[in-house]
Amino acid sequence: MNSADLIRLAGESLFGARWETALADLLHVNRRSIRRWKTGENEPGKGVWQELCAIAMKSEADLTRVRVELTRKAED
Repeated sequence: MNSADLIRLAGESLFGARWETALADLLHVNRRSIRRWKTGENEPGKGVWQELCAIAMKSEADLTRVRVELTRKAED
């Protein structure tokens, strides 16, 4: 998967269809940077990939907790 596709996939997975502004805010970058990354015009730096990885891991942990609680409620 190329970088542009990965940025789009990460953004959409974390924030849904209107992901660009939310991701830019979270990464403290300009929305223009996001647009350039998603078109392949520019490449995100290593620090951006590291931050995205940390965000994805936290999101995964949060969703796991939600899933556990939803399962408990569904089984009551």
